[in-house]
Amino acid sequence: MTPTKAAVIFLMGPTASGKTALATELYQRLPAELISVDSALIYRGMDIGTAKPTSAELKLAPHHLIDIRDPSQSYSAADFRADALRLVAEIQHRGNIPILVGGTMLYFKALLEGISPLPEADPQVRAQIEREAAEKGWSALHHELAQIDPVSAQRIHPNDPQRINRALEVFRITGRSLTDLTAQKGEPFSFPVHQFAIAPKDRAELHQRIALRFKQMLAAGFEQEVHQLKLRADLHPDLPAMRCVGYRQMWQYLDRECSIEDMEERGIAATRQLAKRQLTWLRSWPQLNWLDSDAPLAENLQAVLSSLS
Repeated sequence: MTPTKAAVIFLMGPTASGKTALATELYQRLPAELISVDSALIYRGMDIGTAKPTSAELKLAPHHLIDIRDPSQSYSAADFRADALRLVAEIQHRGNIPILVGGTMLYFKALLEGISPLPEADPQVRAQIEREAAEKGWSALHHELAQIDPVSAQRIHPNDPQRINRALEVFRITGRSLTDLTAQKGEPFSFPVHQFAIAPKDRAELHQRIALRFKQMLAAGFEQEVHQLKLRADLHPDLPAMRCVGYRQMWQYLDRECSIEDMEERGIAATRQLAKRQLTWLRSWPQLNWLDSDAPLAENLQAVLSSLS
């Protein structure tokens, strides 16, 4: 088999679908390098709750873009796109095939289609908007948004303060609406891509996988991992890292806002919702080849390899 020149492989799928196992097998069979496409795996010290590949797994199949940020730091889709484009070029220069594997669909979309020239977050502007919300209420700020950006106001629910804040922040920084700026895109991805998604055909099977993995995380010391993060004075529940699925629920438990049983139930439910959103993205994804998580690994491996010949 001679791989297609300059081929790039996308291996997508919902959480707990078996992406890492298949990517590891591909790494063993191909002159390839793996790039993680996961907004949680970027954080150092967040290993158990993110289902990060173990040190043994990473030694067997190293991944780029794992453990590249401290949990106190931010990392945007634009950051990912810049890093991924650089890595794809470097990997191909070394004569290898880039395999991008993960479930953060926004990152895949940003890489394929380009990204709008949105400004970086400004803590001072955000704080001012939050002060106004405390005085007038988010409904008043949503009404203000409707005057300057009716399209975004129609899309954003009046009870969604995070997105209202961001839309107003963009306007106050740039003088242009979020709708106007998101209509602009950068250069699209210029490499030929073989796109695969892996998932169980039965939704109930995926739910069982998610519940089992969450229980395994708890047994592996997830509570202690989050406890150590909570001891840091620079971390709080509103940071992007701490909003990762599972971490928010465990933080609430450690703050005695819920019982351990409630935490487990909420964590599993939140993970299932994440998987549902991932599958919704994938069902409308163009030029996608589906793989069955319950099929033999060798069968899925051959399906990917055959596409490269």
